Amino acid sequence: MEEVTVVENKKVILKNYVDGIPTETDMEVKIGDTIELKAPKGSSCFLVKNLYLSCDPYMRGRMRDFHGSYLPPFLPGQRIEGFGLARVIDSDDPNYTPGEVICGITGWEEYSLLRSSNELQLRKIQLDDDIPLSYHLGLLGMAGFTAYAGFYEICSPKKGESVFVSAASGAVGQLVGQLAKLHGCFVVGSAGSKQKVDLLKNKFGFDGAFNYKEEDDLDAALKSLGLYSWGLHLQSTELCSVLFSGR
Repeated sequence: MEEVTVVENKKVILKNYVDGIPTETDMEVKIGDTIELKAPKGSSCFLVKNLYLSCDPYMRGRMRDFHGSYLPPFLPGQRIEGFGLARVIDSDDPNYTPGEVICGITGWEEYSLLRSSNELQLRKIQLDDDIPLSYHLGLLGMAGFTAYAGFYEICSPKKGESVFVSAASGAVGQLVGQLAKLHGCFVVGSAGSKQKVDLLKNKFGFDGAFNYKEEDDLDAALKSLGLYSWGLHLQSTELCSVLFSGR
């Protein structure tokens, strides 16, 4: 009989539902659980070694005891899950081969046993030595896809038009602003602190930025930066862009 290796599987669990801002004490690193490095025969599952995990804003909503959302809440005492990048270790699913790297919903643990489904949003990663693997959870992941589709497919601005991005220092907003600059647009963003405003102007290349918490009149703030009229408003969980017809 084939000998199967058993290893410890460290994981992060949610201790209790969270009120307010999550803190370190709301979670716990659980040590002592073990897992076989073999996908059970007949299970149609595949075993992965998690390489990178993404901590995203939507996960805060899953830490509440609220069942009216598009995603169910995490269960206290159970491991947290989210988008991650993982390497296939063993597989009982013909669609996944050991050595392949996949991206999708996985557990906050060292190893996860997964079964392919639409809910996991799994996709295989084409490895490229010039692209760091972690990019597939950001620029080439959910945030990047949202920014690209929202900017180019929905807003579809012309070179020289002006673009306003709210929540501009967030994962999606900062990418929208940079795509707009590469596209030849005049870009202004808003954020909620001086540090974030400085980041937009000095690192991400926005033409202008302001702290919306310090402004009583949004129109006046925009006009002071040269933006006078808008033509399209696009909003999603992390994306809010407004295209302007002139400046």
